[in-house]
Amino acid sequence: MRAKKDKMLKHKLPKKRKSLSKENLRVAIISGLSGSGKSTTIKVLEDLGFFCVDNLPVLLLPKFLELCQQSADGISKVALVVDIREKNFLQAYPKVFKNLKKEGYQLKTIFLECSDKALVQRFSETRRRHPLVEGDSILESIARERGKLADLKQLADKVIDTSNYNVHELKEAIDSYFKMSSDGKGMAINLISFGYRYGTPVDADLVMDVRFLPNPYFIEELKPLTGIDPRVAEFVLQHKDATDFLGQFSTLISFLIPRYQREGKSYLTIAVGCTGGRHRSVTIVNQLEEILTKNKYSLNVRHRDWDRH
Repeated sequence: MRAKKDKMLKHKLPKKRKSLSKENLRVAIISGLSGSGKSTTIKVLEDLGFFCVDNLPVLLLPKFLELCQQSADGISKVALVVDIREKNFLQAYPKVFKNLKKEGYQLKTIFLECSDKALVQRFSETRRRHPLVEGDSILESIARERGKLADLKQLADKVIDTSNYNVHELKEAIDSYFKMSSDGKGMAINLISFGYRYGTPVDADLVMDVRFLPNPYFIEELKPLTGIDPRVAEFVLQHKDATDFLGQFSTLISFLIPRYQREGKSYLTIAVGCTGGRHRSVTIVNQLEEILTKNKYSLNVRHRDWDRH
């Protein structure tokens, strides 16, 4: 009778869940400057199905990941915000990150960058206190934090400049990056048009200057339009330099992509700039999109400055 009872109990007991391997646990580390958009980023990742934790002490990270592996809920994607708010962060993160990668964890670090001007405006609007403020000005606090995080920025897998993003644009950029880098279609390519007048995108891997092309800005009927308009595109592309450039640059990109992939790079940002970022760079980026789409690359296109006055 007892043997029969034991057999019944054994039958009813749930099977022990097999631990998830380190290689299959996706870990996103979000860091960067205070006010650069980390809170928005973590919310986007939560919507993408990541198990999210804000401000976890970095020394607890190895134990936390171990528990995630053993979780009965089947946690396979984890996102954590770690930054200068934690007292021991700067001293601890280099060794912790290095050891986790050595153990086989798929650790990706995203660093959010932002201009001083944009950060000052954000702190002014929200009336938040900068975590490093010590009686000095907000600009001095930002500069001190920027210096302390310089090494982490260099180590990051991806740097995203949020200076010109509103909340919705930042959500779109984060959503696009994580979806494209995990869709199994190879390298994800981010195409950005920009104006040199407003600065070069800091997260660009390749930057191409197309200010050598004739400028529609000086054509009265084209000046108020953008490179999205067919009339502007026709004006830019009617010149042989434009078509020759597109042919040679797309050939160069096609040559580089498999070599970047071979080195383990999963995300490539290509920035094309003209003076104001409204006409020539927009047209060229749209043409590159058509060319690369035919080659079945995962693409995300953003015209950073096309709607500036």
